[in-house]
Amino acid sequence: MSLPHGFLDELRTRTSLSQVVGRKVMWDTRKSNQGKGDMWAPCPFHQEKSASFHVDDRKGFYYCFGCHAKGDAINFVQETENVGFMEAVEILAREAGMPIPKSDPRAQAKADRRTQLAEVMEHATQFFRLQLKRAVAEEARAYLTRRGLSEATQDRFSIGFAPDGWQNLWDHLTGKGVSEDLILGAGLAKASTKGKRPYDVFRNRIMFPIRDARGRCIAFGGRAMDPNDNAKYLNSPETELFDKGNSLYNHGPAREGAGKGQILIVAEGYMDVIALSEAGFAASVAPLGTAITENQLQLLWRISPEPIIALDGDTAGIRAAMRVIDLALPLLEAGKSLRFALMPEGMDPDDLIRAKGAGAVQQVLDAAIPMVTLLWQRETEGKNFDSPERKAALDKALREKIKLIRDPSIRAHYGQAIKDMRWDLFGQSRKRSTAFRQDWRKSATPIPVSSTRKSALVASGEHVEDRLREAVILATLIRTPSIILEFETEIETMECIDADHGLIRDLLLREGHGAEPFEIEERIAMAMGPEGLESLFALPHVAITPTIRRAGNQEAARMTVAEELAKMKAYRGLSAEIAEAEEELSGVADEAVTWRLHQATETHNRALRSQNEDKAEYDVGKNGARINRDERAALDDLLGKISFSKRR
Repeated sequence: MSLPHGFLDELRTRTSLSQVVGRKVMWDTRKSNQGKGDMWAPCPFHQEKSASFHVDDRKGFYYCFGCHAKGDAINFVQETENVGFMEAVEILAREAGMPIPKSDPRAQAKADRRTQLAEVMEHATQFFRLQLKRAVAEEARAYLTRRGLSEATQDRFSIGFAPDGWQNLWDHLTGKGVSEDLILGAGLAKASTKGKRPYDVFRNRIMFPIRDARGRCIAFGGRAMDPNDNAKYLNSPETELFDKGNSLYNHGPAREGAGKGQILIVAEGYMDVIALSEAGFAASVAPLGTAITENQLQLLWRISPEPIIALDGDTAGIRAAMRVIDLALPLLEAGKSLRFALMPEGMDPDDLIRAKGAGAVQQVLDAAIPMVTLLWQRETEGKNFDSPERKAALDKALREKIKLIRDPSIRAHYGQAIKDMRWDLFGQSRKRSTAFRQDWRKSATPIPVSSTRKSALVASGEHVEDRLREAVILATLIRTPSIILEFETEIETMECIDADHGLIRDLLLREGHGAEPFEIEERIAMAMGPEGLESLFALPHVAITPTIRRAGNQEAARMTVAEELAKMKAYRGLSAEIAEAEEELSGVADEAVTWRLHQATETHNRALRSQNEDKAEYDVGKNGARINRDERAALDDLLGKISFSKRR
């Protein structure tokens, strides 16, 4: 119904919210100030003893600091009287002495027809309830007893039985004067294609009424008693009353239970919801025979900001969880998410309650995991990431999923959570690999003799070139963190000679991607003190680097990091080669050692003749590494020692 402009504003002006709310609560006289319209009471929407429910009568709004319920007088009447918007408006308008505007005749006719259809559905409910008590339903009653549903439970959920036969319900309703058009419109019967009378949709089935949030029966779900029936569960067809993708089983009672502070649980079927409700989990709902839809997800979030999806502990349950994740990712907002509780393998909530009681279900719910964790498990469980290619494939898959999140803040938090889990997965393997390389280097590096002790290449604890390259790489990444992900694998496997550099590397891997440079510097300063960063950027070799002086150029930063990593790899390869040669000098030097080092000398000589290299500063080793004069001195020392050994 369309209301005239200004009608609702006038209604709110004439309505005293404190009077409307005062019919449902006891005001706390110590906290309330009636003169200022500042009223406090225990919340009517959840069980509490303290007065956390606040009404601002002048502004016409209420808010609960416990369950976060909020709204105006119309919202309050809707929630407490369990009525729709227009019904709440009508209630308040009558109290305020305001006439209700005349409605559109076509809209009124449509509303009247929906009311008539709901009445027909209620007639059908009563018919099915009566049939369950007759002899024809003996097998159905036995089934319900085996499933642990007492008569009180059956009454509470209005469970009934549709006897076998083609026109049982049809004859009953037409006998009461219900028009054929309404029976067909309610989805209770289908027209015959053979020119015969319409026939009942539900036959030989246990019947579960499906009600809307207001408690009106809008559809049925029928459980077949014949094990050979093609459809074990059958729902009503969609009608003017029933939209399957926009409805939830047990919606109204679940909303009431969640309002009292209970966790909203989303189960898979009617029996699960009934079992959960009877076990004390009143805020339980189920989708209607299909995967959760976007509309149903929005309905769930209106009831509770973080429902728990309780899924069967089997492969189908896991697949259902993954479908929900893919649906929910683009819809996430601050304060709206999901958690997932997986039942023990081969069990659903109903099975678990009957086997181990409500306590076992509570334990599963307490262990419910956030959506980001299940997303991570989907992409990693049972997989081996022993190669850069497999790690890259994982990164790509996760990035594609995170891109689906529209909210930038949530997207950033998901990225950080994934990075933390990635660190946990790969961090240990990286540490083991680093420890192995350190042990190897210790065993492969000889004690330097007096003639080579001051060489920058082999002097213990110095490694000048390594430190400078590490510093340039890390400083560039700090100033341009957007490229960290591109070099993640190389940075993970980069063994830092300097302990402070190792700490910075780890912080960049854990927290750098997606962060701003100032955020990175702040986190590093918190972890190691401001002097660590000051020392890093004060290094002359770092300070003159273009990517530091003119930060933010991604392409320049990308080229700098790639070049420095390549130099470091080549340099360390040459270092390992010399270390290996020195180790062999502990015995009698053979021709192979001599040949390898003379090859390095020849490479040096060729480099000196090259016009493309900087002769004043650098030479080139046989593996492509650029080495300075001190490093060349190390080679000369070794060659001299070999010559001395051979003369002996």
